[in-house]
Amino acid sequence: MKRLAVLIACLSGPVCAQDSKSVSFDKRSTFDLMKPETQAMQRDDASNPAMLWVQEGRALWQAKAGSTDKACQDCHGDVASMKGVATRYPAYSAAQQKVVTLGQQIQFCRAQEQKAEPWTAEARPVLALSALVGLQSRGLPLAKTGPAEARAVAEGRALFTERRGQMNLSCAQCHDDHAGQSLGGAIIPQGHPTGYPIYRLEWQDLGSLERRLRNCLNGVRSEPWPSGSSENVAVQTYLRERAAGLPIETPAIRP
Repeated sequence: MKRLAVLIACLSGPVCAQDSKSVSFDKRSTFDLMKPETQAMQRDDASNPAMLWVQEGRALWQAKAGSTDKACQDCHGDVASMKGVATRYPAYSAAQQKVVTLGQQIQFCRAQEQKAEPWTAEARPVLALSALVGLQSRGLPLAKTGPAEARAVAEGRALFTERRGQMNLSCAQCHDDHAGQSLGGAIIPQGHPTGYPIYRLEWQDLGSLERRLRNCLNGVRSEPWPSGSSENVAVQTYLRERAAGLPIETPAIRP
C-alpha cells in the first residue's frame, strides 16, 4: 500500500522529482540506472545467471526433436548465423500472416519444422532459445520497424498511452512523463526492451517481456492481456520502435 500511495503521489505532482529540471528524453537503457554491482554482473558472462539458460539454449539448438527428427541447426546452421535476427523482432511473419515475437517464431518453427509438441510462451526452452538467439545480436542496435509492422506499432502506441485499471494510469505516464524521476527510492526507467529475455533479481528467474508487461498491468490493477494476444504483441512492437537504435543487451540483468 505504501508503494501504491507513492506511485499515485508521483504521477499527480512533482513530489517524486529528483530536482526541478525537466526530464531528458534522450534514449537510455535501464542498465544506466542500475547499481555498479548489478552492472558488473551483467557485463561478466561468468557472473550473469542468465547464461545458464543460454547454455540450455545451445543444447536445444543441436537437439533433435519431434517426428521429423530435426534440430534447429539442421535448418539454420551454427547459431552464429542468427546474428542480427533479434534486432528485427517483433516482426511480420508472412507464413503466419501476423506480427510475432521472437518467442512465437521459435514456437512456430518447432511446430512446423520439427513437428514437435508446442511449448507454452513462458516455457524454459522458449526462454533459453530466445536468450541464445538474442545473445548473437548483443551490441547491435534495435532496428526500426517497417511498413509491415505499422499497424501493430499504431495499436501498441495507443495501448501504451491509454489509461487503464483501477489506478487509471497509462504506461506513458511512468515511462515517458516521469522517466528519470524517483519512485519509492528507485529511478523510473524509460522501459526499453533491450535485454529480453532478462534475469530479474526480483524474480530470481529469467523472464520474457510479456511477463514484465503482465507485472506492470497487475501493478496498476488492470486485467493482463492474454498470453500471446495481439495486444501483447502490439505493445512489444511499439516498444521496439520506441527503442530503435539502442544496443541489444540480451540476456540482461535487472533489479
